[in-house]
Amino acid sequence: IYPRDCPQPIKEEYLLTGSLEATNRPYALAKIAGIEMCWSYNRQYGTKWLAAMPTNLYGPSDSYDLSNSHVLPALIRKMHEAKMANAAEVVLWGTGIPRREFLYVDDLANALVFLATLDEARYDVLVAPSQCPLINVGSGEDLSIRELAETVADVVGFKGKFVQDTSKPDGTMRKIMDVSKIRNLGWKHEISLCTGIAHAYDDYLDRSKG
Repeated sequence: IYPRDCPQPIKEEYLLTGSLEATNRPYALAKIAGIEMCWSYNRQYGTKWLAAMPTNLYGPSDSYDLSNSHVLPALIRKMHEAKMANAAEVVLWGTGIPRREFLYVDDLANALVFLATLDEARYDVLVAPSQCPLINVGSGEDLSIRELAETVADVVGFKGKFVQDTSKPDGTMRKIMDVSKIRNLGWKHEISLCTGIAHAYDDYLDRSKG
């Protein structure tokens, strides 16, 4: 939902300060419309709607379809299939340099419960009619796509090498959220990337049996 070229880490106030990524524009506009609706209701009717904006999520029940899944579940499947085939290498799109942030889905659920059960005084500050009722939810930690691939390989047990297909696009070079607002309230993610990937891999194995 944030502008394509906004500063990093991405703060909530950067919303609508620049052009959206063209390939993601319809999806982003649908989310922005929801945020605007929350803000309008808060101003006009005194409601207290708050929009939580998560970073890239992963975990159980994700899609591992290589044609339309996100990067992390796609890497889990690619590494597993390469391991089972005793493949010597796995091809990765782009240079591997772009950096991304990930959050395990259970951490998001915990964050939503945390926000929903805040004391009234602190919650009211977040949904004051004078400000956009938006809060980032993320780990506040990023890593390169190459580092992500190496981490997934370690968890899955793939021992081959990586080949970077630089004919494929990198996309935005860095995307990480500023999560200082929710951290200042007392919330922080608990599940490390390695632990979360291990849980996701177990989920993939269980679902691939069926």
